[in-house]
Amino acid sequence: MLIKEECLQLIANHRTDEVVVTTMGTTVPWGKISTHPLDYASVGSAMGHAADFALGIALAKPDKKVIVLNGDGSMLMCLGTLATITALNTPPLNYLLFVSDNGTYEVTGNQPVPAGNAGFSWTTIARGVGFEQVYEFDDSNALDEALPKIWNETGPTFVNLKIAQADEPPPDRWGGFPYPYLQESLAESTHKLKQALAR
Repeated sequence: MLIKEECLQLIANHRTDEVVVTTMGTTVPWGKISTHPLDYASVGSAMGHAADFALGIALAKPDKKVIVLNGDGSMLMCLGTLATITALNTPPLNYLLFVSDNGTYEVTGNQPVPAGNAGFSWTTIARGVGFEQVYEFDDSNALDEALPKIWNETGPTFVNLKIAQADEPPPDRWGGFPYPYLQESLAESTHKLKQALAR
């Protein structure tokens, strides 16, 4: 099993000027690692929409790589996004989606997600909807070794990270966390990201 914080650090090691969209259980750990102006926390609104929000950015800015740090619970809440990505006439070549798969809705108390049974496979779903670049990792060395290739290949790309359960508290934008991208409203964050992408 992978440790979520270790995975995020490995991802951060490759980051230069890519947009990074986080949500729920990845938001606070990423905020401890990065203060980049192209970080965006998809919290403070409807759960489950980080992947489709990032898809919009990827389509609007095809020259800018967009990284999504999603969770399995959040991905299940908007599962149709996976099919939307690959069904587009011109799929986003700059789209890289990581799913932190620990089998629970971590930030609401680690309730098991419906996909927690032994027969469920994120990689099977990703391939089934048409992703050509699909990966799964449960070992940090293997992930670290593969990331340079994954980072530079043509997407859209789906990466499932088999991570250990953790106890991340619910992220919020109301002063509970000291990370810059959680110190402002969702509207302010969105406006700042729009300005940063316009430069």
